[in-house]
Amino acid sequence: MTERHFYDVVVIGAGGAGLRAAIEAHESGARTAVVCKSLLGKAHTVMAEGGIAASMGNVYPEDNWKVHFRDTMRGGKMLNHWRMAQLHAQEAPDRVRELEDWGALFDRTPAGLISQRDFGGHRFARLAHVGDRTGLELIRTLQQRVVQLGIDVFMECTVTKLLTDDTGITGAFGYRRQDGEFLSWQAPSVVLATGGIGKSYVVTSNSWEYTGDGHSLALQAGATLVNMEFVQFHPTGMVWPISVKGILITESVRGEGGVLKNSDGKRFMFDYIPPYFASETADTEEEADRWYDDHTNNRRPPELLPRDEVARAINSEVKAGRGSPHGGVFLDIASRRSAADIMKRLPSMYHQFKELAEVDITKEPMEVGPTCHYVMGGVEVDPDTAAARIRGLYAAGEVAGGMHGSNRLGGNSLSDLLVFGRRAGGSAAEYAKGKSGGGRLSDEVLAEAEEHALAPFSRRGGENPYTVHRDLQETMNELVGIIRTAPEVQQALDKIEALKVRATALSVEGERPYNPGWHLSLDLPNMLRVSECIARAALEREESRGGHTRDDFPTPTAEWGGLNLICSEQDGSIALTRQALPQMPDDLAELFEEKKQ
Repeated sequence: MTERHFYDVVVIGAGGAGLRAAIEAHESGARTAVVCKSLLGKAHTVMAEGGIAASMGNVYPEDNWKVHFRDTMRGGKMLNHWRMAQLHAQEAPDRVRELEDWGALFDRTPAGLISQRDFGGHRFARLAHVGDRTGLELIRTLQQRVVQLGIDVFMECTVTKLLTDDTGITGAFGYRRQDGEFLSWQAPSVVLATGGIGKSYVVTSNSWEYTGDGHSLALQAGATLVNMEFVQFHPTGMVWPISVKGILITESVRGEGGVLKNSDGKRFMFDYIPPYFASETADTEEEADRWYDDHTNNRRPPELLPRDEVARAINSEVKAGRGSPHGGVFLDIASRRSAADIMKRLPSMYHQFKELAEVDITKEPMEVGPTCHYVMGGVEVDPDTAAARIRGLYAAGEVAGGMHGSNRLGGNSLSDLLVFGRRAGGSAAEYAKGKSGGGRLSDEVLAEAEEHALAPFSRRGGENPYTVHRDLQETMNELVGIIRTAPEVQQALDKIEALKVRATALSVEGERPYNPGWHLSLDLPNMLRVSECIARAALEREESRGGHTRDDFPTPTAEWGGLNLICSEQDGSIALTRQALPQMPDDLAELFEEKKQ
């Protein structure tokens, strides 16, 4: 028997995008529910520690939305949807001030304004921050407002299917993780805010929830995904001990002056400054040091290049035999800042290394290496409404594609989820008006969803979901990782096809309550579907750009710079089509011409 619920808007996911969407939908008059896979407040948003990118001009008065827009487009190698990048840059300052009105406690400048710090790829210091715990403060603030508004929250519930009919979305189906009981949420509008896909990889900063649920649900419902080949490997994850490998080290460490060194003690990033950024990046260590001492110039240290550039540089140093003892490089903040400064500005990083690795970052360097962190590709949405290509479905945050192009700048994730979470929630509420009086979901539809979810219990002696998951992670890590080649990606696709067959024979034992094997068996088809999208798009795009590096096509090309790759699902198979990038208006295009002068 399925427990039934009725709403105008159902938000799937309780990270920053989901909570902001729920707030906006509720305040627009919609009966709203939030469904989250874990506990309220336990979201990947809290790992965005460095700050919220917004051109508020509190540190550099000359900063403005046009500069932020240009930085975002350049960081994404011009593959961003220009309209999303424009809206994001224009609206981010208001979203930060809104958080402050709701009780967020930001660090302050000496003049009492919200403090803003430097981050990779940003021309000016524009990340509003709370020490190195910004994401946590953002979630605390939004969560408190959701509770204050009385919005219904269904915690520890996994959505396994979006329900549709000829008119579009009709609701969602899922189960409670603690007891295995089924639930349905009937609603004309659903907002996907489910985050990313990192658990398809061995080494990732993502936690267990990030199994590509939203991407997969959207595909199955008839929506499309855009540019799934672009996966961001954050340059600095922990590499030791093994038990914590992949846990994120915030970019704030480099923003506060941390430098990267190889095993020879050389500050190697000066060897990897690309021509595209040469005009804005310090040429010598002395010049970079002056930048930290005197922020009146914009010759930035090379450690603050965009993340894709830094990750590839670290990867190259390790492959050349100049890595640290545990397969990374060294990140040194101890020689750059006083212990008191580090404790004040990077308290989470100090405690993280002290407790997990027995390393005192005020006295010795950290060992760091790239970790799968973020997917730039996602559900194809309308920039203004966040609507997907099926009526009643919306997406915001990491699950949505287009905003970040081929590479996301640090800090843009938090402002992205605030800007487009708000837009998605408002649009979903507007669409739902007058549509909430439809007939009840049919018993047949719900029974079919139940049968599909329970299938692993009906099989005996089938595939172990943990074994299949391990094989998928190793396939993606080794063959569709930071550096890719056509033969390796094709090999990955062949392995994924074999894994898809094995996944049809998954079997689990025991009962439904508290059964992690069952949970994983329902997550695996999502991870396989999304991994296939990543691999197919990576094989198709024959160039290197942002988070997609092809060793056999090492440079970007003009042809591919104007094309998106669109994934759709047809009869259970992934289809791939090319789509021209939307043309940027002349007034925005002129911003890039001015920069070249």
